[in-house]
Amino acid sequence: MPTTFTPFEPALRQLLSEHPDMPATVIAERVGWAGSITWFRDNVRGLRSEHRPVDPADRLTWLPGDAAQCDLWFPPRKIPLEDGTTTLLPVLVMTAAHSRFMLGRMIPTRHTADLLLGMWELLQQLGRVPRRLIWDNESGIGRGKRHAEGVGAFTGTLATTVQRLKPYDPESKGVVERRNGYYETSFMPGRTFESPADFDAQFTDWLTIANSRVVRTIRARPVDRVDADRAAMLPLPPVPPAVGWVNRVRLGRDYYVRVDSNDYSVDPTVIGRFVDVTADLSGVEVRHEGRVVAAHDRVWARSQTITDPAHVAAARTLRKQFQQPRPSADPHEELARDLTDYDRAFGVIDGGGRGGEDVA
Repeated sequence: MPTTFTPFEPALRQLLSEHPDMPATVIAERVGWAGSITWFRDNVRGLRSEHRPVDPADRLTWLPGDAAQCDLWFPPRKIPLEDGTTTLLPVLVMTAAHSRFMLGRMIPTRHTADLLLGMWELLQQLGRVPRRLIWDNESGIGRGKRHAEGVGAFTGTLATTVQRLKPYDPESKGVVERRNGYYETSFMPGRTFESPADFDAQFTDWLTIANSRVVRTIRARPVDRVDADRAAMLPLPPVPPAVGWVNRVRLGRDYYVRVDSNDYSVDPTVIGRFVDVTADLSGVEVRHEGRVVAAHDRVWARSQTITDPAHVAAARTLRKQFQQPRPSADPHEELARDLTDYDRAFGVIDGGGRGGEDVA
């Protein structure tokens, strides 16, 4: 039955065929609609689906050992840090695609070094290496066709592959992304956290329970299927991958080195020499020619200065020694020069005697 909307329908269909997501208010303006915008929206909604392109989603089958899906989950609760501030921190989560077995670990940043540290820790918990580690376009893993620096060496040591998905392909990583919502509705309610370590302890305990629950899509418990997953995976490498923060610098006069955004003190006796700085998720270590010259707990708060009192005391001693005048090799030797040396140098007298004596 014709309505007041009918005369506008051809022009509306033309616009939707070219711009299927054009807002209803813009369409109303373009076609000259002057009636109820609510009724117009209802009519546009009924026609819009006919003009949107179809994006079919294949049903994927995950073979044992083939893949683990990885993602960053941001719990909607701020975590207290060492300086008293609170902040939202990412949790690196991993789900074995065949068994749906879940693992997770909070990390301080989205930097490549921390992402690789987190992945390596979770793979050690799993005890095996999937043949593919599936990620979206996380900048710390890579963009476009290029991996971030260090990712290629990491996967090479593990003999695995990092597969980064193209945009608009949520189904290929839907297993892990659906679990992010599960964590927020089943793990987070009613919980408080005193630190990142406290979060990890609670999350690990809860995952033990969650992995023992039946997953509707596979009609099984992940803990019952993970052994089949592991059996088809690759073994952990005999030599662990080189992961973490690594830097080699010449130690400056202020005897501090920087890791991420924080400064850590170093034994000042190696000022001016090259030191090797390494850090993982929990600690920072500095070595000079293999000898440890600094060891600190890693601080997750930002822009902090971490000082070992022993380093300050050593610097104070070195500073006093530097400021003291250096003693002469012979304490009885006077720091005065015979004036005849100058007369002889300028030709006032000849020869080489002292006290005004001429030398023939």
